[in-house]
Amino acid sequence: MLKRTSIFSLDGSRFIIHSIDMDIFEYKCPNCGADLKFNPQAQNLSCEYCGGTFTVDEIKRLYAEKDKEDEAKPEAPNDESADSGEEPKVYYCSSCGAEIMADSERTALFCYYCHNPVILSGKMSGKYRPEKIIGFTIDRENALKKFKSWCFKKFVPRDFKSNQQLEKITGLYVPFWLADCTVSSNIDAIGKTSTHWTSGGYTYTKTKEYGIVRRADFLVQGVPADGSKKIDDELMESIEPFDYTALQDFSSAYLSGFYADKYDMDKEDMLPRISKRVGATCREKLRATVGGYDSISVQNESYEITKVDWHYIMLPVWFMSYKYKDKMYEFVLNGQTGKISGSLPIHKPLLNACCAGLFAATTAVVFLVAGFLMGGIF
Repeated sequence: MLKRTSIFSLDGSRFIIHSIDMDIFEYKCPNCGADLKFNPQAQNLSCEYCGGTFTVDEIKRLYAEKDKEDEAKPEAPNDESADSGEEPKVYYCSSCGAEIMADSERTALFCYYCHNPVILSGKMSGKYRPEKIIGFTIDRENALKKFKSWCFKKFVPRDFKSNQQLEKITGLYVPFWLADCTVSSNIDAIGKTSTHWTSGGYTYTKTKEYGIVRRADFLVQGVPADGSKKIDDELMESIEPFDYTALQDFSSAYLSGFYADKYDMDKEDMLPRISKRVGATCREKLRATVGGYDSISVQNESYEITKVDWHYIMLPVWFMSYKYKDKMYEFVLNGQTGKISGSLPIHKPLLNACCAGLFAATTAVVFLVAGFLMGGIF
């Protein structure tokens, strides 16, 4: 359906009203018309009202016409504000009438009031439509269990584990670039072997040097790099790997009930990160072919990417952020494998109290043992 809504921005002392047309698309239950949500455990879409369940393929067939319209849409060449990222956008919820605010990277979201899963399909068209996707296999309940287990008995602020904070955990599809790279690799090195022997009271050493040359072309497939500036790269790398054999053709049905970002870093921006990761992999493989020497001195080496095939995909992540004393802490969980990473805020008063208690207990034990020993002596 096509909705016309308004965006309010402040220009000096004046409010400017912009009107835009945006397609808002929701997946409705074919049986009762209620909202469908993607179920990570069952890997299907389910209706919480009538209990109906539908596979992704079934929903894709039902909404095939809509998906074809999305794929054929142009990239809004006349609306520069649509992808500028300079101000939030407001969209209309067809279920309760609320206006939904999202930043320019948001492609799927919930209504803040009725929790209706709303998909902004008009922003997923053209170059922003992913090629593949891995659906969530870990649901919210299990994600919370893993989070609680991860931070259990750690010296974190009390409200870090409060219900209000736990509500902020978000199922997020993160935009990723996968690169299949052809790499030309070269190593020039000198290998040395030494033999030692003793004769006539003297110790002799004989050293031989060998020229080592290695030339190889590698095909490195599936090298990932997240395409979002908002998420720390090292944090995302720490929850790798994903199982890419589970990649499916993209369908917006997977997004129902979850959030998603579109990329704000193009594939050209990914090349330095990809080159670094690919170079390290090829270096390890090529150096592993050099052996049998006492020492190796590398004179020259190079790893040049000669060809890259890019794939734009969406990967599932449970994400939560927490601000403590003007510092932001982030927790991420691989929505497919359950691997966890993140940083924890340390509540120093709690840590100090625990250390003081431990010190007092240790001191008491020392005095008790000393008194027992002295009593035994005298």
